[in-house]
Amino acid sequence: MNEIKFYTNYDDASILIIGGAGFVGSNLVKTLISGCKIKKITIVDNLLSSERISVPKHQKIEFVEGSITDFRVLSNLRDEYDYVFHLATFHGNQNSIYDPIRDHNNNALTTLMLFERLKTFKNTRKIVYSSAGCSVAKKTFENAIATTEDSPIEIFQDSPYSISKIIGEFYANFYFKQHSLPIVRARFQNVYGPGEILGAGDWRGTYATVWRNVIPTFIYKAINGVPLPLENKGRASRDFIFVEEICKGLMCCAISGNAGEVYNLGSGVETSIFELASIINEYTGNRSGIEFLPKRKWDNSGKRFASTEKAERELGFKSNIPLKEGIKITVDWTKQNIAFIERCIRKHDEHMIALN
Repeated sequence: MNEIKFYTNYDDASILIIGGAGFVGSNLVKTLISGCKIKKITIVDNLLSSERISVPKHQKIEFVEGSITDFRVLSNLRDEYDYVFHLATFHGNQNSIYDPIRDHNNNALTTLMLFERLKTFKNTRKIVYSSAGCSVAKKTFENAIATTEDSPIEIFQDSPYSISKIIGEFYANFYFKQHSLPIVRARFQNVYGPGEILGAGDWRGTYATVWRNVIPTFIYKAINGVPLPLENKGRASRDFIFVEEICKGLMCCAISGNAGEVYNLGSGVETSIFELASIINEYTGNRSGIEFLPKRKWDNSGKRFASTEKAERELGFKSNIPLKEGIKITVDWTKQNIAFIERCIRKHDEHMIALN
C-alpha cells in the first residue's frame, strides 16, 4: 500500500462518523486528522459506551452528543459528506442478552434510521457499515476453518448483539439494491489496542459494562496481579486485529471497497484464549497465573478466525502487526492511562456491588 497516495484520497473530504467517540471510532478520527488533509469530521455519539475525552480537540472536528435515532440529530445531517462510517453499537454480547430492547434501539434501529436518512443524499461516495465476524462464524469448539465472506449465516445466534449486526447487513443490502446506497460492509474480527477504556460510558446492567473485551480485561487484571479468568479452559479462539490496522481497513473499504460487498477485517491468525492469557501474563510479569472457570452458558462461538484473502485482493489491505507486538503496545498504554481507567471503573462500583 502506497501510504502517501492512500492518505491523499481523503484530502478535502467531509466525513461523518457515527460512534466516533468509541474505541474504534476515536482511533479512526485520530488517524484521519493526523494523516489526511480533511475538510471536516462530524462525530455523532451518545456516549453510551464511550468517553468524551477520547475525541481529540481540533478545529476541523464537530462533536454532536446524541443518538442517531434522535430525529433532531438525524434531521440536522446535511448532504455534505463524502464518506460515512457507521460504527455505533450497543457494546457487548452479555449486555445485549441482559437488555435486548436497548440493544435493538442502539444497534439495529440506529442502522435502519441512518440508512433511511442517507438514501436521498447525492454527494456520499461511500458508506462503511461495521458488522461483526461473530455473526457469521460457525459455532464450533472443534477445529476451526477460516470464515469467508460468503460463509452461510447461522440461524441460531448467541446474542441479540450478533443478531443486530447481521440485521444491519440485511438492511445494507436492501438499501444498496433498492436505493443504490453505496454501502460497504466491514466484518470486524476482535479489535484491540490503545484507547479501549474499561468502564467507559453508562452502566448497562451487567459486569460486562466494565469487563468488556478480553484483551483490556486481561491486561488490567494482569497489571494488578490478579489471576486471569479462563472460561472453558481457554479452548475458544479468536482472530485479533490491532486497532490501528482496523482503522486503515475501514479507510480502505471507503476508498477501494465495492458497494454492496462485504470484507473481513482481521489478521487471519487464530489464537486461543489460553495462549492469549499466557502472552499477557508474560508481558505484564503477572505471577498469579490463570483461574479456570466453567463455560459460559450462552457462549457457543467456540473457535473462529477469518479469511483475509478477499480484503487483500480487492482492498489491498493486510494486517501486519503481530499479536505480541500489539499486546506490548497495549500494555504500555494501559499502564500510562491506569488512573483514568480506574476512575471509569469506579463509576460503576455501586452497580457491581448490587449484583453480588
